[in-house]
Amino acid sequence: MKKFDFTSAARSVCVDMTRRIPDLSHIDMERVAVGFRQARKRVMHGIQASLTPLRFEAGSTIGAVRGRKYQCQRIVNPSGVECLYLLNFYLPRFLDLPFEEKLITIVHELWHVGPLFDGDLRRHEGRCYAHGASQQAFDAHAAGLARGWLALDPPESLYAFLTLSFAELVAEFGVVRGDRYPAPKLVPIRD
Repeated sequence: MKKFDFTSAARSVCVDMTRRIPDLSHIDMERVAVGFRQARKRVMHGIQASLTPLRFEAGSTIGAVRGRKYQCQRIVNPSGVECLYLLNFYLPRFLDLPFEEKLITIVHELWHVGPLFDGDLRRHEGRCYAHGASQQAFDAHAAGLARGWLALDPPESLYAFLTLSFAELVAEFGVVRGDRYPAPKLVPIRD
């Protein structure tokens, strides 16, 4: 039976994007765990992908939440390298998006990676530090970067799987598989 390794294919797209798009060149994909989760409902609204930072503000390994000190649970890749971020795609929902929306979603999540690549998110001024004053502007920037990547003419074989829906991938390969990571937990630190 043929199998399609979704997370390996998604990682390859991310690696190429971080090499070709200057705004993403600070990202070392060796230190980003790429996984998938099953979407609970097969609807188009809802979360498509997520980026989880594995450090606190300014890359600190220890942070305070409601007055208590915590560490983030560690994720180590198969090569033994500790990851600083976890990028999850929610299937089948993500794969059922139109092709361009898939690319924008990938870039959107990668754009959240902090410019210092220290395990923290890119922080914007204002109350909504994750997307800035306007999520619409954040999304427009991600869309521009995604279109810019396509204009650089990456090999079609790299992203061809993104032109297919989940059902089409299953019809072609039989099984869609990939790496799964549990949601990282905050581990309390005892003084």
